[in-house]
Amino acid sequence: MDAFEAVIGELRPRLARAFSAAYGLDRGQEALAEALAWAWEHADELLAMDNPGGYLYRVGQSRSRPRRGRPETFPSPIRLGIPAVEPGLPAALGALSERQRVCVALVVVQEWTHQEVADLLAIGRSSVQAHVDRGLEKLRAALGVTEHAEP
Repeated sequence: MDAFEAVIGELRPRLARAFSAAYGLDRGQEALAEALAWAWEHADELLAMDNPGGYLYRVGQSRSRPRRGRPETFPSPIRLGIPAVEPGLPAALGALSERQRVCVALVVVQEWTHQEVADLLAIGRSSVQAHVDRGLEKLRAALGVTEHAEP
């Protein structure tokens, strides 16, 4: 069980950030709980996987499908430890596609590498870059930012 606990210890905070970025706090926590429950039930199977984080992300994603009438809520910037934030940012983030939001949040805010995000989402590094670029472009347009520094 030590190997399993080490893998979960490494993956849990990363999955928590990814799910919160993708789905907001409530559904993000639900997705994390579903993924971890599956992991505990299938520990041996999980340890044999090449990409356990990516698999658990898919488990959480599929087992926490949105329910009608339950809007996704995204964490406030202050709660994330980002005190000085443009007031329109949460709504602008909510308007991004799920992939764009996850890629922007993990690459730009959490400073994950493109490869780490690609592994988690089971997509190519170039796809991560495209989602980041498109997401940042949409955020700049939504917030009226015309000049920017490259991330």
